Amino acid sequence: MASHRVIDNPLLRFQEDRQKARDANDPMAAVCVLASVDGNGLPQARTLVLRDIAQGLAIYINASSPKWQQVQDVIAIQTWWPSLQVQYRMQARCEELPATHIAQSWQLRPDAPKHLDWLYEQNAQGSAVENREDLLAQLDTAPRPEPLVAPPGARGLVLLPQSIERLDLNQANGVHERCRYTLHADQWTVTTLIP
Repeated sequence: MASHRVIDNPLLRFQEDRQKARDANDPMAAVCVLASVDGNGLPQARTLVLRDIAQGLAIYINASSPKWQQVQDVIAIQTWWPSLQVQYRMQARCEELPATHIAQSWQLRPDAPKHLDWLYEQNAQGSAVENREDLLAQLDTAPRPEPLVAPPGARGLVLLPQSIERLDLNQANGVHERCRYTLHADQWTVTTLIP
């Protein structure tokens, strides 16, 4: 019979593990894999930067991207940190970040992604181009304001995890440690799972 124990917020453990991965210069520490389902019912997965913000975890997406329509309510993300041999899988509700937040955080982006965001205003993300040279030419000539500000299509979502699974492969006896954290009425419980 499985037992459920009440625990503190498992995002604290997630953040501790993530910091260990950063300290180990793990190249995967900054990213997550976003899973969604497209309009045809086909699964989609893509790698995105997973941001730490005051409200928790966030992802930034351009509204011209097909994934924007796919992630409005509930999403699933996965992180994998090879340096620790630890994986997290989360199901989360999403809330759109306010335009003021986007305007401020967008200014921290490097120039190339800023210019791409303005290109998306003319051609949707994922649109076909003739070749890479054509892409770079369009990027150079895409209209953008001076001073450079966030375009209308720049969006972001704060993730509100409802379920978190942690899988730790780094066990001396070779038996992986797997547990599921579930949020019920503002209280987290943990269940140990067979890996």
